Amino acid sequence: MQPFELSLTEASRAVRAGGLSPVELTESVLARIAAVEGRLGAYVTVAADAALAAAVRAEREISGSGPRGPLHGIPMALKDLIDAAGLPTTASSRVRAGHLAEHDSEVAQRLGAAGAVLLGKTHTHEFAYGLTTPQTSNAWDHGRVAGGSSGGSAVAVAAGGATFAMGTDTGGSIRVPAALNGVVGLKPTYGLVPRTGVTSLSWSLDHVGPLTRTVQDAALVLSATAGHDPRDPASVSGPTLDRFPGGDLRGLRVGVPRNHYFDRVTPEVEESVRGAIERLAELGAELVDVEIPMARHIQAVQWGLMVPEATAYHERSLRATPDLYAADVRILLEAGELTSAGDYLRAQRARTLMRDAWARLFDAVDVLAAPTVPMTAAEAGQEAVEWADGTTEAVSDSYVRLCAPANITGVPALTLPVGHDRAGLPIGMQLMARAFHDATVLRVGRVYEESVAGAGRLAPLAA
Repeated sequence: MQPFELSLTEASRAVRAGGLSPVELTESVLARIAAVEGRLGAYVTVAADAALAAAVRAEREISGSGPRGPLHGIPMALKDLIDAAGLPTTASSRVRAGHLAEHDSEVAQRLGAAGAVLLGKTHTHEFAYGLTTPQTSNAWDHGRVAGGSSGGSAVAVAAGGATFAMGTDTGGSIRVPAALNGVVGLKPTYGLVPRTGVTSLSWSLDHVGPLTRTVQDAALVLSATAGHDPRDPASVSGPTLDRFPGGDLRGLRVGVPRNHYFDRVTPEVEESVRGAIERLAELGAELVDVEIPMARHIQAVQWGLMVPEATAYHERSLRATPDLYAADVRILLEAGELTSAGDYLRAQRARTLMRDAWARLFDAVDVLAAPTVPMTAAEAGQEAVEWADGTTEAVSDSYVRLCAPANITGVPALTLPVGHDRAGLPIGMQLMARAFHDATVLRVGRVYEESVAGAGRLAPLAA
């Protein structure tokens, strides 16, 4: 096994044991990027020289005073919305051409303090306003979409081009590409990971979180990045995240939705996810049928919040340089100018009702288990999907539909691989819990992951 094939947890153990140096690991990952990047398009910027210099420093520090923690010397990538001093933050847009970040984002600063080695910046759907990331190819099938908007981060991790990566999630933008590329994606509780220095799509829905090869990897990254930042108005102090115990699931109540989450999903997705839920029962969990509250309002609330907030953020540049935006993003931003204040306030009121209803839902169960997305990766350029009930749905609407509730309510949501369809494409299961119970979804995901074979493997078509 080559170093780039190691998960974060495996690489960290090898580095701390002295069997692998940060320089060897970083060189291996950079070589992997050079080998596959031409087919994948995961990166906007690869800062190879700076990464190697950081790896040399990490090796020297570990040899001297010992490792600072599990991320010391581990190569990682940042979505190109997240500022890192001296590197471009383009948001994969011509609007930001030539922009250089003057300061580290809070997340970049915390990862740097933990000793992580920054490889570069990964592609996003322009300004995170989309669910496909058209610049990037799926790691399992290069003719299919990567998912978005954190598509570059997911593909880099799935292909061995980063040991872990950071993304953002406004309506599924961590979980969608993670599910479509067979990796783990965590959207933490709203406010748990600060967003200072991160380009916004929709301030009341934006989350920052990791994409990793395993659930244990995600727990390690969350521990290093969570915590209050007074510069982020939404930032909060959550519970201590030092331990994510494994074990069995005896006494855990897993909610299985009887509406919304299994409506209009492919048979292969339903079969794989229901099989994974049954596996949770075999591990000791009690399965409880639940009704998802206010399900018919989910997408209206998501768009009612996101569209006007995004337009407000882009107001000046949209008026000054509209032609620099991609057509799909410009149309959405222009649509936001037509949203009334009354419509926005109604969406905010509905969100409050939905949050309260979901809080009551979690009085009955500890975790909700459901599909992450209703279908596997669509073909590049595919605009719509035909469902068995005769309805037609835009691909982006399909991908956001099952992820949006966790953004609206702010609850933690974890996606992990649970199977493949007949074409060999990955399928993801989503675990959600009460706000600030991030450790619960990580515990359940880790127990499931340890009970099945093949967790953390790279996408074979990226070889």
